[in-house]
Amino acid sequence: MSSNFTKSNTPYDQEIIDIADYVLNYEIKSPLAYETAWHCFIDTIGCGLEALEYEACTKLLGPVVEGLKIENGARVPGTSFQLDPVTAAFNIGAAIRWLDYNDTWLAAEWGHPSDNLGAILAVADWLNRNPKFATKSDFTMRDLFTAMIKAHEIQGCIALENSFNKVGIDHVVLVKVASTAVVAQMMGLSRDQILAALSLAWVDGQSLRTYRHFPNAGSRKSWAAGDATSRAVRLALIARAGEMGYPTALSAKTWGFYDSSFRGNKCVFQRPYTEYVMENILFKISYPAEFHAQTAVEAAMILNKKLASLGKTSDDIASVSIRTHEACIRIIDKKGELKNPADRDHTIQYMVAIPLIFGRLTARDYEDDVASDPRIDALRAKINCTEDKSFSADYHDPKKRSIANAMTITLSDGTVLDEVVVEYPVGHKRRREEGIPLLKEKYQTNLARIFDASQKAKIEELTLNYEKLSAARVDAVMDLFTKK
Repeated sequence: MSSNFTKSNTPYDQEIIDIADYVLNYEIKSPLAYETAWHCFIDTIGCGLEALEYEACTKLLGPVVEGLKIENGARVPGTSFQLDPVTAAFNIGAAIRWLDYNDTWLAAEWGHPSDNLGAILAVADWLNRNPKFATKSDFTMRDLFTAMIKAHEIQGCIALENSFNKVGIDHVVLVKVASTAVVAQMMGLSRDQILAALSLAWVDGQSLRTYRHFPNAGSRKSWAAGDATSRAVRLALIARAGEMGYPTALSAKTWGFYDSSFRGNKCVFQRPYTEYVMENILFKISYPAEFHAQTAVEAAMILNKKLASLGKTSDDIASVSIRTHEACIRIIDKKGELKNPADRDHTIQYMVAIPLIFGRLTARDYEDDVASDPRIDALRAKINCTEDKSFSADYHDPKKRSIANAMTITLSDGTVLDEVVVEYPVGHKRRREEGIPLLKEKYQTNLARIFDASQKAKIEELTLNYEKLSAARVDAVMDLFTKK
């Protein structure tokens, strides 16, 4: 069969056209979006560095063939790897997401738009080091921030009104689509090539949410975004080679995405693509907990101190009642056996029990040695969630976007402690002034996990200065993050 295909005269689906034209033509002008992208960058890199302390993550990293080194390859922060951009995107994306500690977007579909950094960072670094492959080979961090803003926007705006999880599809489909669009533009693809690349992303078989839910919750959820970003880079490269696109990848009767995978539904949109998502992104700052439980963990920390002030411990608790929103109940309200860390960090009862018992919640608290403490399961059995309709409404209200949880503890002697209500977590836009200093502390802590004092100081001098960082070349920044 001939590989010389004639370009189709069929027009592309409007949803694909809108994404392509946005990445090609929209000019980001929002200072808030750029400042938030900077904060997002340092936080996301820090999350990846912390993940390198876990062998379950690091065993998946490195070249596809052990020992293979790519000349002028893209770097992976915190390691000495030099990799092709597809493999580098997987590595960076998997590390970023491993501990469920990077940013979050909550809507009809939830997800983590900073997952796209895996593809964006790998491609920018690779192109800077290999100008023969690039139409632009001097990507600065300002350019990287622009790409981040646009990837956030594509993923987040589609997620606002379209629930992929309700039809069993994992949210990383949106990581793949957003990353494909942005890195295709970074590679200098024409409009027709970007359209083709996007159509290929929608034609792909999409990941099922099997690995996020009982009885199959497991560690694939920690590398699913890395897989999506690496696939995005691969599809952009395929389109750059001149591979044909599929104009009605979404709308084709029977065989398109809508009929075959979305139960006949079409994507609907609340707003055009601008800078809205980056400006309103949620940061996970204090706790490595699935975001619907962040405010519950904050409430549990407050109540832990209250118990201590009364001379009580978690052993004195008879019951814990949590008023919450519908998405929390659907995703993380679980009883029964929890089989692994990936299961525990998506269970509100576990995420609340740890701070009520120990007065903390860290990534290590999901590991088997901590989970074996019999007090945890005993307390989990006493924790019950009920939906508060007003919390669910405020969760979807674009003017509020709250993630509220309210917690009441009843003690064995019949005492009922005052309910603690937390509507907005510390990483919410409404708590930015409080949250950003804590975000920077989190980043500095994560740097210290990997780098010695001298290298850490050099990294901080550049990356904590917005103006200096914005002007720096991406490859120079990645060299700083390379493990010596």
